[in-house]
Amino acid sequence: MEIVLGKPTKNEQKMASETLANLSSAISKHGQDIVRISIQESKEYFSIPKKALEFLSHILSIMAEGKAMSIIPSESELSTQQAADILGVSRPHIVKLLEQGIIPFKKAGAHRRILLEDLMQYAEQQKETRKTSLKFLAKQAQELNLGYE
Repeated sequence: MEIVLGKPTKNEQKMASETLANLSSAISKHGQDIVRISIQESKEYFSIPKKALEFLSHILSIMAEGKAMSIIPSESELSTQQAADILGVSRPHIVKLLEQGIIPFKKAGAHRRILLEDLMQYAEQQKETRKTSLKFLAKQAQELNLGYE
């Protein structure tokens, strides 16, 4: 199950931004794991986990920035194209990573399936590698006095 939320309108961005400030304040003041919510129009009350409210806050933050988003359960299996879209690379590049054993996968018939968790682990490793490489390059540029302070 994947939910795709398109790019928010300017009005939705503004509303998300305004709501986020109030919601963040309410979350930080609330110390319990369950939050009781009131719907003003219907005067109904219900309880939700505090984590769900924190997740809503994160969604509103992304909407306020004007970004589109997808919500995918962590146990999901992805196609090579979905994995490529998430990482921002080509599908053939993903296939190459799978065939080299860099990202684990399984086959469902003729199709390769990748666990979202495995894809995110690969993405995190790549992020750390980039960070280390950039630190090395910055240090080297400073040692060679290339004008970077």
